[in-house]
Amino acid sequence: MTDNKHQPIELTKITRYPVKGLSPETLTSVELVAGATLPFDRAYAIENGKSRFDPANPKYLPKVNFLMLMRHERMAKLKTSFDDHSQTLTIELEGKMVARGVLDTSEGRRAIEDFMVDYMTRELNGAPKIVHGMDHSFSDVSAKCLHIINLKSVRAIEKFSGRTVDPLRFRANLIIDGPDAFSELDWVGKTLASDKITLKVFKRTQRCPATNVDPQEGVRDMTIPDLLFEHLGHRDFGVYASVKSGGSLKEGAKFCLQGAE
Repeated sequence: MTDNKHQPIELTKITRYPVKGLSPETLTSVELVAGATLPFDRAYAIENGKSRFDPANPKYLPKVNFLMLMRHERMAKLKTSFDDHSQTLTIELEGKMVARGVLDTSEGRRAIEDFMVDYMTRELNGAPKIVHGMDHSFSDVSAKCLHIINLKSVRAIEKFSGRTVDPLRFRANLIIDGPDAFSELDWVGKTLASDKITLKVFKRTQRCPATNVDPQEGVRDMTIPDLLFEHLGHRDFGVYASVKSGGSLKEGAKFCLQGAE
């Protein structure tokens, strides 16, 4: 991999996922806090069947406990919006509002759950239940972190596959551009810095079949993990980073890589 210490690293998009498995929201700016995720990123999830999550003692659970794209691709057809202040989730399907509920009320959660009973009937293992824990994030990893992907790596997958690839397939929080394709996989143990903000990269992202789902159409039309293995010999794409020092982060921000050999 190429050393990117002196290459420009530009933040092109900030995205969060207020409800695990549902659609992303784009933010133009965000306040990062040390040791935290993006505000409301994966703050809620929808349990699929018997409840195992304890909101009074929130702990990491594997994603198979929840409705998620790896197994439930039709969720990608649902377009959602979330209001931080009122905790209101709105769901649209094919341009029409199909459900709305205030997630910190039992009535509001029930409105969303009732819709999921109808929409996800074939995929349910029992009654769906919206869950939330104070300061808990339903990420695919137990650490509170941000997920980062590199647009040049996305373009490399486009060359591998001979087709356009939507970066939203990878459900990242920060989408960057500038570094050589896949060079970010060598950043584990290194730091990204922008003004007062520092992000410590601690893990590569191992890709699952959720990336095979078209994020707009809700159908499986690619085999991303297999494509990665065919061309790279592994199924890693993107990295996780923890916020070591926070501050205001805006789209277009420039990062520098620190700690490179």
